[in-house]
Amino acid sequence: MSAIIHELLKLPPFLVDVIRLWVWLLALSVIFVPAERLWSLRKQKIARKAVLIDLAYYFLNSLLPNAILAFPLTLMALTVRTFLPWHIREFVAGMPLWERLTAVFVIGQIGNYWGHRWMHEVPLLWRFHAVHHSAEEMDWLVNTRAHPLDMVFTRLCGFVPIYALGLAMPTTRGVDLASTIVVLLGTAWGFFVHANVRWRFGWLEQLIATPAFHHWHHTNDTMRDRNYSAMLPWLDRLFGTYHMPKRQWPTGYGIDKPVPPDLVGQLLDPLTPEPKVRKSEPLPNNGSEPA
Repeated sequence: MSAIIHELLKLPPFLVDVIRLWVWLLALSVIFVPAERLWSLRKQKIARKAVLIDLAYYFLNSLLPNAILAFPLTLMALTVRTFLPWHIREFVAGMPLWERLTAVFVIGQIGNYWGHRWMHEVPLLWRFHAVHHSAEEMDWLVNTRAHPLDMVFTRLCGFVPIYALGLAMPTTRGVDLASTIVVLLGTAWGFFVHANVRWRFGWLEQLIATPAFHHWHHTNDTMRDRNYSAMLPWLDRLFGTYHMPKRQWPTGYGIDKPVPPDLVGQLLDPLTPEPKVRKSEPLPNNGSEPA
């Protein structure tokens, strides 16, 4: 799409990317805004709390993480081509597209699962990921509310095993189609699982992530540390983090610790030292109680 826009309008690449994002935003709005009105899980306004900040995140996180990832991904590709045995690269290059697409998808999902889980379990990483969980109202646009470094880390966790196994760009001919398809699918699915819709899908919920599955990941209680997989619930079953009540939905979302209300504050907050909690000093003994 970017190439088409560039050829038609002859604009600088950055402006082409911005126009592309506006087109995608319009398309996503046409799909999800009516769906969330007709099949809403919770009644809430389109212009809900913090929607403008989430729109800013939409543009920021569609541009900045990719720019940050360009160097490490290029470095990984060069390293793999240098050290990975040639017969492995030749084998991967000869795989049918559907086989390599499946391998890239499943291995990338496993990497993303652990990257996401570490964002919850490592206190320093949680400071970045808490921005995403701070949403107190859920809809499709919450998918974009995330600290850019959170997205960079999680994506790297998915890309590293793919590159290490030679599955990404086994040849040097143009864009790697398998990786591109997987990234686009994962991005689109992210908007779906955050949507404010009450849909349930029966036995399919055991195979693929749905809004109900991911909404439980955003609940403001201990069940937040469950359902880490972006698209494959059976990974959570495999690693012991699956939670999916049949007829229940979370009663509330968000986190207990407040985050700054503005975009700049949310971006800077994880980068600043946490204030130290002062321990209360013991009261002086006045002789009325034993020391």
